[in-house]
Amino acid sequence: MQEKKADMAANDTNSSNKNPKKANLLDHHSIKHLLDEFVSEVVTGRGYAEDVRMSNFRLLMGSIIIIIALLAQFYPKKFPENRDFLILILYTKEKNAILFTHPPEGSFNSTGLVVSSKLPRFSDSYTLSIASVDPKSKAAKEPVEFTKSVTQWFTKDGILVEGLLWKDVEGLINDYAREPKKNK
Repeated sequence: MQEKKADMAANDTNSSNKNPKKANLLDHHSIKHLLDEFVSEVVTGRGYAEDVRMSNFRLLMGSIIIIIALLAQFYPKKFPENRDFLILILYTKEKNAILFTHPPEGSFNSTGLVVSSKLPRFSDSYTLSIASVDPKSKAAKEPVEFTKSVTQWFTKDGILVEGLLWKDVEGLINDYAREPKKNK
């Protein structure tokens, strides 16, 4: 199996003439980051344009939090008296989302996608899920997900075998796009 992955990794790098994507296999953050970036490439390559509104909102909220922290730092009262000034609770629907998209061009009966992933600490099980941005919409479809070991997509040297991951992500997108079966 390792030889087959090594051959596929060599074919991926020879055909694309770019540097192979490599991760530190001992660092699960490095692995998750690399997988998430590649999944985003696959989804946007399928015609789903990225919706950056949530990213812009997060940047705005981060700036506001920094301003509040600066004000709290120089606030004339000491900590116990200024804690009401420091309390700020944020709730976003992002959670584990790595990508929000608009519907594909020319699609009138589809919503955008929310692509989310999980890679628990000390685990090799990567869970990728695709759901509708607006789950209450009539065009929303049932969410789909898969859980697989990251060892299927990396060589022993930490090089991502893009062809295998591409095939798995494409299959998940196809499962999501498939028309639901109608009950008679």
